[in-house]
Formats: sequence, structure tokens, C-alpha cells
Amino acid sequence: MKTGSQRNAVASESANEAELHGITELAREYGISLRAIRFYEDKGLLAPRRINGGRAYTRRDRVRLGLILRGKAVGMSLAEIEHILSLYGEHGEGRGRQLDYLVGRIDEAMAELASRKRHIEDMLADLAEARAQFKREMAAKRRTKKA
Repeated sequence: MKTGSQRNAVASESANEAELHGITELAREYGISLRAIRFYEDKGLLAPRRINGGRAYTRRDRVRLGLILRGKAVGMSLAEIEHILSLYGEHGEGRGRQLDYLVGRIDEAMAELASRKRHIEDMLADLAEARAQFKREMAAKRRTKKA
């Protein structure tokens, strides 16, 4: 016999599964191509239902697609994204591990971007210095030609 919380979980899962989305709807919502969504399916990251030959995505698929795209946006490989998705089990027990991993990965991405920013700032300073030097040389040449 199921407890009240088990019945609520089953009812909630059924309601979420009833919320179906088409591939075109998801592509439009996330601003990606149909081909990109099919690619993620081919890689096993999404598993839509097939209804009358068409793809029907559940709320879970929609959330997974959002996670995939966020992972790609911070430079994660598909293998890393797959790892994150695998941490998030059917009942959400991996949520803490998933979040720890994501926070660590985001920290790494932020450190990398900060390093790139420092390099860019150094390069801009070097270029500004070289530009100023060249302008001084050009001005000196103009003065000598006039004299």
C-alpha cells in the first residue's frame, strides 16, 4: 500500500508527464535548431516519447535541455554534461552532488575568464604604449621634415 507522500509523488509525476512539448516549440523557446535537439537525442541526453511518429518532450526533457544548454554556455563538454545529468537521479537524490559539481565547474570557468581578462588588459596596455610610442616617432619625423 502506498503512503500519502508516495501517492502525491506519483500524481505529481503523472502531471509532469502530461505536460508535453513538441520539438519545434522547444527549439523556438531555447533559440536552437531542430537539428541541435536531434543531436542531443542521438547522444542519449534526451529521450522524447514517440506519439504518432512525432517527438513529444516531457517537462523532464525540457529541464534536461535547459541544463544541456547552460552547460554548453559555460564551456562544458558533452561528456561533462552527461555526467551532471546522470548525477540527477529519477528521484532527485543526486541534486546536491550535481550542484556541487556545477558550482565547481562554474568557479573554474570564472577563473579562466578572469585570467583571460587580465591577459586582454595587459595586451591593451602594451598596445596603447606601442601606439603612443609610434605617434611620438611620427610627430618627431614631421618636425624634422619641416625644419
